[in-house]
Amino acid sequence: METRRSADQLIDNPVVGSMQIAGSNGVVHNIEFVSQAYLRNRYSSEIDIEEEDHASNAHEARPLPIFLKFEDVEYKVRNSQAASTNPAKAMVSKVAAQMKSDPDGYKHILKGITGSTGPGEILALMGPSGSGKTTLLKIMGGRLTDNVKGKITYNDIPYSPAVKRRIGFVTQDDVLLPQLTVEETLAFAAFLRLPSSMSRRQKYAKIETIVKELGLERCRHTRVGGGFVKGISGGERKRTSIAYEILVDPSLLFLDEPTSGLDSTSATKLLHILQGVAKAGRTVITTIHQPSSRMFHMFDKLLLISEGYPVFYGKARETMEYFSSLRIVPEIAMNPAEFLLDLATGQVTDISLPDELLAAKASHPDSEEVIVKYLQLMYKTDLEPKEKEENHRNRMAPEHLQRAIQVKKDWTLSWWDQFLIIFRRTFRERCRDYFDKLRFVQALGIAVLLGLLWWKSKTDTEAHLRDQVGLMFYICIFWTSSSIFGAVYVFPFEKIYIVKERKADMYRLSVYYVCSTLCDMVAHVFYPTFFMIIVYFMAGFRRTVPCFLFTLFTILLIAITSQGAGEFLGASVLSIKSAGMIASLVLMLFLLTGGYYVQHIPKFMQWLKYLSFMHYGFRLLLKVQYSGDHLYECGSKDGCKKLQSSSSFDTVNLNGGFQELWFLLAMAFGYRLCAYFSLRKRINICHL
Repeated sequence: METRRSADQLIDNPVVGSMQIAGSNGVVHNIEFVSQAYLRNRYSSEIDIEEEDHASNAHEARPLPIFLKFEDVEYKVRNSQAASTNPAKAMVSKVAAQMKSDPDGYKHILKGITGSTGPGEILALMGPSGSGKTTLLKIMGGRLTDNVKGKITYNDIPYSPAVKRRIGFVTQDDVLLPQLTVEETLAFAAFLRLPSSMSRRQKYAKIETIVKELGLERCRHTRVGGGFVKGISGGERKRTSIAYEILVDPSLLFLDEPTSGLDSTSATKLLHILQGVAKAGRTVITTIHQPSSRMFHMFDKLLLISEGYPVFYGKARETMEYFSSLRIVPEIAMNPAEFLLDLATGQVTDISLPDELLAAKASHPDSEEVIVKYLQLMYKTDLEPKEKEENHRNRMAPEHLQRAIQVKKDWTLSWWDQFLIIFRRTFRERCRDYFDKLRFVQALGIAVLLGLLWWKSKTDTEAHLRDQVGLMFYICIFWTSSSIFGAVYVFPFEKIYIVKERKADMYRLSVYYVCSTLCDMVAHVFYPTFFMIIVYFMAGFRRTVPCFLFTLFTILLIAITSQGAGEFLGASVLSIKSAGMIASLVLMLFLLTGGYYVQHIPKFMQWLKYLSFMHYGFRLLLKVQYSGDHLYECGSKDGCKKLQSSSSFDTVNLNGGFQELWFLLAMAFGYRLCAYFSLRKRINICHL
């Protein structure tokens, strides 16, 4: 509130010759250092801002101006074949590396990129597919840090965690939860990311403003969709992704192919929106493949990349003038973007070239390589020295901006507040799966089928007893498999959402994990309870309240422990294919060592059963349901026998206490602890 008042006072009382603006952290910055595009917008809209502030009382602070500079940026990745354990592949890879003059076994993606941009500007990264545009975008956005050389600064300060929370990053594939509506998506993001000093009403007012600015009114109550979920259109989804990021006023906004999959009209409309975003004081950097002529002239700066090398950097409107100075001009009317992409790939059909380049082209077998090498040389000679001298050597960001960007934003919410919001979001996202009709019919159908097959089962003979024990083991198998496979795919499926939101520091990972496991526990408690109410009384188990409650508690404990095991397996690999295969193997192992199929396991294999929660769960279920002193086989020649003498209980002491309960509780907690640390380790090394 105080920050906004200071901004309002400065707007109401401008200083002659040097205006000032207030950044989001309350530090005042001289506007004379901000780019001209930003200045024009501030002077032209000064009265409008005043009127809006007095009318709506939307106390918002301008984003902190950030000047981004990158110099001689290089990036390389290890050749996967070079690291192969196969000797033949390793030899082939070594020969190929030598032929490519790459003896270190690395593939060089970026080879010395230099440039700069500031608030109010849109920098477009152009180039053919595979030229390194997205890689450079991720490096500048702090998403890639390994094997990177060169210098990248933000207000002349290297990348740090303090910069991280001032960056918005829109990926090429829109990473949004499909089951939430557009308004719900923005609302949960607002409550997680906006400062706690803002009231609930102010947060909703900001959401309303952004929804109107980005033209999302018509689809605000429609599910986002994606994959197999029907939802909004591609253009609306892209605008929702942008709204999701600019909601928190990032100083830097990175967009990877924002117009991909959009028609020309939608793409142009989207770029108009980005112009408004930039003029609000943000630095916008976007990759673009082949924009229309109208879109091309909307960019402030352009960086053209070919095979990892820069071939042009400067103002977008000066590109044709630059190549004309090299006597490289189109012979027919041509879209500037199409002309530049042709040059970047060495395709010079309908393009006039200088005589010396034509001569070199004619004498070389690979004419396309000659064109590209020539353009790279001209860039190194003419453009790069000028850029380094003007923007990297002689122009420095003000000291107060350098100090301001090093101030790390604290968490806007406490752990408990984050928990309440994430829990609501997670439950709303997954509740359709929890209460799915097919899932309900499955539980009901199997419960009724088992109840009919074991209708009023008894324990008066050895055969009847074995039948009832078999039913108990089947119930263990059913809820173990349901819970494991219900949990093992959760983190692999949601990996991209977790990575994206963790990169933006939206919440603590511990909050997400606790909310995820508690929400999923709703289904792992509801369905087994519903199932056991039907089966228990149809199958003729002991009809006493304590026995029913203890049996139900045991089944729930087995399901919850299985859920933890599934989460651990899923978090360990974060791969849908691998998680399912590993879960199948573990389930088979636990099933065989559960104590029903094989009771007398060889000594050298007995350690396996102590790892199996089915072993403990099945034993506990038998102890709850049966008493060792209960009599059966009273109609036989030998007279009544105690249940403990049955071969079904050779390895189980029915009167031996409930120590298995503590093992299951320890496993339920231990699996979840392992799942959390595995998830934390895997997410930290994942990239979008």
